Amino acid sequence: MQPEPIPPADLRASRREYTFGALDEAAMSASPGVLFNTWLQEAIAAGVPEPNAMTLATCTPAGQPSARVVLLKEFDERGFVFFTHYDSQKGRELAENPQAAAVFAWYVFDRQVRVVGRVTLLSSAASDDYFAQRPRRSRIAAAASPQSRVVESRAQLEAWYRAAEQRFAGAPVPRPPAWGGYRLEPARIEFWQGRRDRLHDRILYEQTAAGWHRLRLAP
Repeated sequence: MQPEPIPPADLRASRREYTFGALDEAAMSASPGVLFNTWLQEAIAAGVPEPNAMTLATCTPAGQPSARVVLLKEFDERGFVFFTHYDSQKGRELAENPQAAAVFAWYVFDRQVRVVGRVTLLSSAASDDYFAQRPRRSRIAAAASPQSRVVESRAQLEAWYRAAEQRFAGAPVPRPPAWGGYRLEPARIEFWQGRRDRLHDRILYEQTAAGWHRLRLAP
């Protein structure tokens, strides 16, 4: 069977100028967390869909990368927190290679943030606390789904959900032992602000023994 032809998309015609803003080192905080929080809050205030979405990249010890979009659930000076199944592909990769990268993109502001660092597990208590705040149906889904495993069909997945629903009927849904939180502890954070004529602003913060060191990168 011949594959269905894919009509070409004229992506070259989609070019536009980036004119929203600029990055001035003299006006930037010594801590990257201050600017990240400002940008995140501006995205939330502007009604950007899923403003806390981040592309998370992990890698096997052999060097095979993979990436997917997850949701940032907490952020402070210690790093970026997300939750998932420990037996998912990203969970298995992080168990073997606890280094990751993340990208936030807020296109309405011509902005991007890149984060690189070490990933650590949250405590069981912290994972329990977040899990208890999730909607009940989401908790049931987490208990029912063997994330990233091959599933025979949608019907099979829904059958597992119904079985979990019955199992926890009238009772609390406990956090599955293989589900919980991670913190990406940044070693490098780069802020990218689109500028006219592709002469973009790129400001990199690197963590050193003396604190954060700031650099400007060529676009």
